Amino acid sequence: MEESIFERDPSDPAVRTDPARKEINPLLKLALELGPLMVFFFANSRGEWLMERFPVLANIGEPIYIATALFMVATAIALAASWILVRSLPIMPLVSGVFVLVFGGLTLWFHDDTFIKIKPTIVNALFGVILLGGLWFSKSLLSYIFDSAFKLSPEGWRKLTMRWGVFFLVLAVLNEVVWRNFSNETWAAFKVWGTMPITLLFTFAQMPLVMKYSIEQAAPEKSARKDT
Repeated sequence: MEESIFERDPSDPAVRTDPARKEINPLLKLALELGPLMVFFFANSRGEWLMERFPVLANIGEPIYIATALFMVATAIALAASWILVRSLPIMPLVSGVFVLVFGGLTLWFHDDTFIKIKPTIVNALFGVILLGGLWFSKSLLSYIFDSAFKLSPEGWRKLTMRWGVFFLVLAVLNEVVWRNFSNETWAAFKVWGTMPITLLFTFAQMPLVMKYSIEQAAPEKSARKDT
């Protein structure tokens, strides 16, 4: 099969049966996606401590700018690790990473933290629009993210994609509310201790749908219908 630098469509039968296909352990994949965010939170909350131990960081500026710089580095490392492990780049983390580098660069260049604050709004809104827009073309793009963890029927992926699309739009609105009305510390804490728990709760809430439309369960039902 022709090599691609991007993660291939997991719903493609040729991809599923490709003996050369490599997959990242779901927990490792989660760590690579959330790791940079944890680095950002730590650097923002312990910026003064970091400057005492690494004086060169003081040249960057306030903790929010140090956090932004380390966030960019951690994001680049996470994407590089994904490439090394499976020789492909996951689509949605890649899109998010590009925005981190662009908006992080603007934040440091103009010394204006507005850019890094609106990044989650734009990325979440973009993901929401992409997922919902993909359904318009009968494409359940969410399978790129969760295929290593779930095996769903097309109808299951469609419904799950619809829910996640709406959820991303809600996250975009929440980010706007928090960064415009609260301090940098509160906003940074919300990114980790607010957004992450909300996302985990939402993910767990989708488990009944996942179980209902899992391929393992759908297959016997289909066989039973044939017997009747």
